[in-house]
Amino acid sequence: MYRYTEFDRLFVHQRAAQFRDQLERNIAGKLSDDEFRPLRLQNGWYIQRHAPMTRIAVPYGALAARQLRRLARIAREFDRGYAHFTTRQNCQFNWIELVRGADVMDLLAEVDMHGIQTSGNCIRNITSDGLAGVASDEIVDPRPYCEVMRQWSTLHPEFAFLPRKFKIAVSGAREDRAAIAWHDIGLQIVKNGRGEIGFTVLAGGGMGRTPVVATQIRDFLPWQEILLYIEAIVRVYNRYGRRDNAFKARIKILVKAEGQKFIAAVEEEFRHILADDVDGTAHRIPEAELERVKASFVLPEGVSEQGAAPAFPHGASGAFARWLQRNVHAHRLPGYRAVTLSLKRAGQAPGDITADQMEAAAALAERYSHAELRVTHEQNLLLPWVLESDLEAVWREAKAGGFATPNIGLITDMIACPGGDVCALANARSIPIAAEITERFADLDEAEDIGDIDLHISGCINSCGHHHSGHIGILGVDKDGSEWYQLTLGGADGSTLSGPAVPGRVIGPSFAADEVADALEAVIETYKAQRTSGERFIDTLRRIGIEPFKAPANAVRRSTAIAA
Repeated sequence: MYRYTEFDRLFVHQRAAQFRDQLERNIAGKLSDDEFRPLRLQNGWYIQRHAPMTRIAVPYGALAARQLRRLARIAREFDRGYAHFTTRQNCQFNWIELVRGADVMDLLAEVDMHGIQTSGNCIRNITSDGLAGVASDEIVDPRPYCEVMRQWSTLHPEFAFLPRKFKIAVSGAREDRAAIAWHDIGLQIVKNGRGEIGFTVLAGGGMGRTPVVATQIRDFLPWQEILLYIEAIVRVYNRYGRRDNAFKARIKILVKAEGQKFIAAVEEEFRHILADDVDGTAHRIPEAELERVKASFVLPEGVSEQGAAPAFPHGASGAFARWLQRNVHAHRLPGYRAVTLSLKRAGQAPGDITADQMEAAAALAERYSHAELRVTHEQNLLLPWVLESDLEAVWREAKAGGFATPNIGLITDMIACPGGDVCALANARSIPIAAEITERFADLDEAEDIGDIDLHISGCINSCGHHHSGHIGILGVDKDGSEWYQLTLGGADGSTLSGPAVPGRVIGPSFAADEVADALEAVIETYKAQRTSGERFIDTLRRIGIEPFKAPANAVRRSTAIAA
């Protein structure tokens, strides 16, 4: 993990002190709510439906055990005993009183954490693959590049007030586990024929009211120039992005409208930036700077390149074998595995974790994963450095902590936003829908028979639950003050399982809340009736199209349907 320097620590402590001063002046009436609003948003503080919500950055998903323990303390002392991990590798608290916000920021700063730029019209938390640095299919470890981008973009004065929020995702593996095509900028690390490292650059992806898959605008860009090229993209967006309509202000609208003219403008801006560099070195990432950052991403002490002697438990049976199949992943080092701690289980919302569970996960990381965890895009936690010989012990302790549900990749491993239970923007609740689906498909044999499937739930069109990219998506909509839900089919996030990124298609009029699980079950039963041997849901759907799914799903309606 990246190790904070004295400068880094001073920076976040000073930012926390600055926020305390701003908050105290707001409480005293010396700083109006309108004046305070952009200041609190720049530090990740929202006013939600029932209480403030704070969003804490977990850069590219990397989380230390000591940091998780601090989040547990904040959950106990300032919130209602739990936190929520998001699809963008952030941690959110939904019930902290704003008057106590400065105390929370001080506690975060003590463990090298903050909420800077987790909100506002700026470059947000840069996300990556949860398996970064350990993936068996990794081309280049993306974490050092993500860290360089994080440091460069934090408080960048030119990009502090963009037309809208701006999200960057980076993948360094053959398998895209970061959904890069659904981001404002998506970066795929590649090597050219000479073995040189560079980036394939995508721009203009995003969900929301108008789902758009990013356009590839550069096939290969040398890594030394990546900050300059991002700067060129964001400058063009800053100059031409719409500011008169929030629904049309994202870069995806600009890229979709201008097409090749946008790419040409970026290339022209990029040439201007390079032209200012007289000796050809000043504006590029220096090799020494990358090496300085890379020094934080070496193997943990005691981890060998050769790894331990292979000890993977062949012949395992029962619950342990099921867990090995679903929650344990290949590793780039022999003798090691990565282990997912599932945050998708009955009785808790997807991505939610209690203070006690955070402490238990931190203890697992300290004992078995060199005190390191990851937050994944799918709203789970992951242990990246587990010896194969420790797997059974990890399973037993994970089971005791409530993390061992063997459902990774299955229908109950769903992505879901918090929805209308807490979010002021939501049109409908996500959590009760997720709970009913979890109960409906609780039988692990049935879930395994259904097989790999991406189910995503959003409480509103802002798409925080990424419903557009789900093989099955559920979107909450409002109709005359009532909660209704649309079903979409055929979305994809860009992974090997899903295929190229594409938004799902709505299958018909909306469903009442008590009809959603039935409609989903009808879709699944149609798949089971139509599939060939070993065929996955998404493959069956692409083979036969969405039409065969419509009538069975629509037949469950017991209420007066509304137009989609």
